[in-house]
Amino acid sequence: MRILVANGELAGAGGVETYLATIVPALQAAGHDVGILHDQPAARGGAQRIAPVGLWHAGVQDEGLDTAMARVREFAPDVCFSHNMRALAVDTRLVGEWPVVKMMHGHFGTCVSGHKAFAFPGVAACTRTFGAGCLACYLPRRCGRANPFVIGREYRWGSEQRSLFGRYRAIVVASGFMRHEYLRAGVSPAAVHAIPLFAPPCAIAHSGDEHEGELRPIDVAFIGRMTTLKGPDVLVDALARAGSRLGRPLAAVFAGDGPELEWLRAQAASRGLAARFPGWVTPDARDQLLRQSSIIAVPSRWPEPFGLVGLEGAVFGTPAVAFDTGGIGEWLVDGENGRLIAPGGGAAAFGDAIAGILGDPAVRRRLATGARVVAQRLTVESHLRRLIPVLEGAARVAVLS
Repeated sequence: MRILVANGELAGAGGVETYLATIVPALQAAGHDVGILHDQPAARGGAQRIAPVGLWHAGVQDEGLDTAMARVREFAPDVCFSHNMRALAVDTRLVGEWPVVKMMHGHFGTCVSGHKAFAFPGVAACTRTFGAGCLACYLPRRCGRANPFVIGREYRWGSEQRSLFGRYRAIVVASGFMRHEYLRAGVSPAAVHAIPLFAPPCAIAHSGDEHEGELRPIDVAFIGRMTTLKGPDVLVDALARAGSRLGRPLAAVFAGDGPELEWLRAQAASRGLAARFPGWVTPDARDQLLRQSSIIAVPSRWPEPFGLVGLEGAVFGTPAVAFDTGGIGEWLVDGENGRLIAPGGGAAAFGDAIAGILGDPAVRRRLATGARVVAQRLTVESHLRRLIPVLEGAARVAVLS
């Protein structure tokens, strides 16, 4: 097949770019011709380039939409595989001429802010369906930025994205939870495919043969944006509780950045935690952090579409402790590759789970082994075995029609 991959960025630091940086060469290795259509200028840098240097690509902002689309016609794709495309005019043009398979990496078109969570009076997952009624909740429940212009812009964007649902030949999501979200939005069951994400293949190849279950230099690692939705504030309280139970301060690393960073740093210091805050780390440093950690914490209180960071830790035999939100429970099985905590348990239950793992060598060994098993099962090859038939099906229907 000739596959056009469409994404907002040609290079970036997000999870979507990391995903595409693996998938594009994997599709090439499987014998497919791949081209890239990106919206943002090619000169914008990022840690992950989604295509090897020299691969055919066209840029909307570099060349103009009409010229970029003319170049896509010359490329003549059999199917388009679209990802985070904030400029929906691009998707609109694509669906008008070619079959498009859309991968939804977040709650796009199913939530005004995309968070799918309320922040007031406490953080809680939202179960509403997208509609005008969401506007009545947005400010009182603090669903996003308290700016009426932002609210209007986000609602219009979500409505436009939603209008494209029926024009995509298929929608791919990373979990059964997300599939249910798009079914609730009215997408045909035959059109929505839940295909789990995969553990990083390079990390698997270099994960080593560490002695399973040994305590590592870092007790707990958190990698993510420093916001209340991601739950690092809950983790600070949980670490203090776990340290009290174990009779020692825990060594923790909070890797990332965000609006709560300085407040979290102060909170950790006030609780006597041995915590480091290095900011965002490079891919190599990230792997080293996961390799040196006994636990990867995923205290998200919003409904994570998948929760990939836990699977990234599993490559190194690092079990996860996470709240049971969104799609996390589809790769994390309580007692097998980590601990899955009911959100209502809060910091107390989270801290008890951390202490239970760190304080019991037999538990650590069992969960570390289970983590590696999951990472070896959810591979890029298993992902492609399910993805390629979806792309081929969309292309085949286009030929028949």
